[in-house]
Amino acid sequence: MILTENKERIRFFKFATVGTLGAAIDFLVMNLMTNLFILKLVYAGTISFICAVISNFTLNRYWTYPDSRSRPILHQLGMFFLVNAAGIGIRVPILHFVEPLMERAFENMAHLSHVSAQFLAKNATLAFAIGLVMIWNFFINRYWTYNDID
Repeated sequence: MILTENKERIRFFKFATVGTLGAAIDFLVMNLMTNLFILKLVYAGTISFICAVISNFTLNRYWTYPDSRSRPILHQLGMFFLVNAAGIGIRVPILHFVEPLMERAFENMAHLSHVSAQFLAKNATLAFAIGLVMIWNFFINRYWTYNDID
């Protein structure tokens, strides 16, 4: 249990640290894709998600759960990817449906330009989606993908 075992608290801290780096990669790639390549948030968010998943898997396998290498790397990557694919199933509807609501909310702020409202809406929507998916990812990965550790 995370709250009672020191080892699990350390793993959760490491997982959260890896997740923070993954979120930074996610935001960076999403902003590049939406601002530089003018992709819709759903597409840009999917690409950024894949980049973050690759980073997160590598760091979690070798740093957060270094003792969880009883499975071949491709098998474990497949498990990790399946968990994250389910996570993207949670994420995409959030990006699609919440962004317009956020944009309207930010546009109602008189001091914000349309461009600023769009920027804030995209980032706030992504932050919300990342938070929900992180909770899903931690528990499913800990008790399925990395269940071969004490």
